[in-house]
Amino acid sequence: MTQFNFKKTINSSWLLFAFFVIAFSVNAQHHSNGKSELESKKKKITEEIHEINNILRETKANKKVTLGALLNLNMKLEKRQELINTILAQINILNKDIEITESKVDALKKSLNKLKNEYARMIITAQRNQDSYSKLMFIFASNDFNQAYARLKYFQQYSEYRKKQAVEIVETQTQLIASLNELKQQRSEKNILLGNEETEKNILNTEKAEQETVISALQSKENELKRELEKKKRETYELQLAIKKIIAEEIKRKAEEVAKKRAEELARKKAEAAKNKTNKATNKSNETKVANTTSETKSLPELDAEDIALSADFADNRGKLPWPVGKGVICEPYGEHEHPAIKGFMIVNNGLEICSGNGAEARAVFAGEVRSIAVSPTGGKLVIVKHGEYMSVYCNLSDVHVKMGQKVESKQAIGKVMYNDDEGKTSMNFQIWKGQKTMDPGGWLYKGR
Repeated sequence: MTQFNFKKTINSSWLLFAFFVIAFSVNAQHHSNGKSELESKKKKITEEIHEINNILRETKANKKVTLGALLNLNMKLEKRQELINTILAQINILNKDIEITESKVDALKKSLNKLKNEYARMIITAQRNQDSYSKLMFIFASNDFNQAYARLKYFQQYSEYRKKQAVEIVETQTQLIASLNELKQQRSEKNILLGNEETEKNILNTEKAEQETVISALQSKENELKRELEKKKRETYELQLAIKKIIAEEIKRKAEEVAKKRAEELARKKAEAAKNKTNKATNKSNETKVANTTSETKSLPELDAEDIALSADFADNRGKLPWPVGKGVICEPYGEHEHPAIKGFMIVNNGLEICSGNGAEARAVFAGEVRSIAVSPTGGKLVIVKHGEYMSVYCNLSDVHVKMGQKVESKQAIGKVMYNDDEGKTSMNFQIWKGQKTMDPGGWLYKGR
């Protein structure tokens, strides 16, 4: 009876230890994935801050306190705070990892002590029963054959378990050493991150002071700035009217093109019907068919098959489109928002204002056809590329590299982004239209570039 309780105790101890190992492994994998995502996010934010710093260096070289400088500083402050939040999230994950590893170390220590105690008891028992004669006497003293066999098996299992116990002690010690090293590494990583957080907070405070200086300087000439902004508002409104007019003309041109094709097809069918006329009944039948064709023609879409296919391809790439510049940051979002320096002054943007370095090239976000090249009311030139029923618009270009009617590929350079000396920034206004309706380009561009 004793041997069965002994085996039961061994099995339950082993299962409990295995459960701890599996649980720790699952948690470690989960935290590892979270750490990897946060590290990628931190890397991306750091790259964006680097880009903004490059843009700001150009702005500061202007020697003017400009709206462009304020926008770039605002962007950098947002990214800096986002970076600090990401570091804090990493520290939280490390704290959980440290807690899990400490629990693992504690469980391994308890398991190791238990294994050593059990092994010590086995050694003492073995020393007491070293005499082979005593073992034989114990077996031969059995009441029957079954009991003798059971006692023999007990000695065999006891010997095997003793060997297994020694192996488990070595393995547990190895795991414990590895966990202690892991704990040491995690605490070291945490200390580094805490140092990074402190550094980023100090930089953030410096940048906030710089931001306040720029805001104060801009507010001191608020009336002048308001006049400039009112002018920019009018120019932006005129730009939208100009784009709408161009797109309306394009829609009209396309409709006329489709109507012409339909008329030619109808004329061809009429000619075929007239040629195949043999009698009055046939004539009447053909007239009915032509009438039906005319009725069906009116319900056909304005876009041809090629445009429909291109529209579907463009729509399928929502959230995957490449950026219209190789390197850049969004310095003004889509839609209506408050001016960063003048409280209550609202700005409306029908696209995304993307700031980049001097000399940046604008590039097509998708394959299409250049349908318009014009001078923008806001200054510079604009290019409209057609993608079926969608249009991508690139405003504020100093030079254009494409021609009217030219087919372009995704990421193909279409022009050079213009530098605005008054605002002290190189920026492009990028818009997406579907018919005569603007769309938020932020939802179309690839987030993880």
